[in-house]
Amino acid sequence: MPEISRFYGIIIKMFFKPKEHEPSHIHALYGEHVGIFDLRTMEMTEGDLPKRAQELVKEWLLHNQEDLLEMWESQNLRKLPPL
Repeated sequence: MPEISRFYGIIIKMFFKPKEHEPSHIHALYGEHVGIFDLRTMEMTEGDLPKRAQELVKEWLLHNQEDLLEMWESQNLRKLPPL
């Protein structure tokens, strides 16, 4: 799963599987914790990421949502700046 960004110990990754991996989302890893965030709602849909880490990921998503949605559609990944 390619890494897109890293900040405050949180690693953001995105992975594609045609037709099996909707809705569009990212994976946020923080130590042994993982959270899956919907790119459109910016809410955590699965996982056990601590509340503070969730807030940081949501703030980062707010700044990068358009780029992330474009990457999801094109499947052309690139690194994005940290928070």
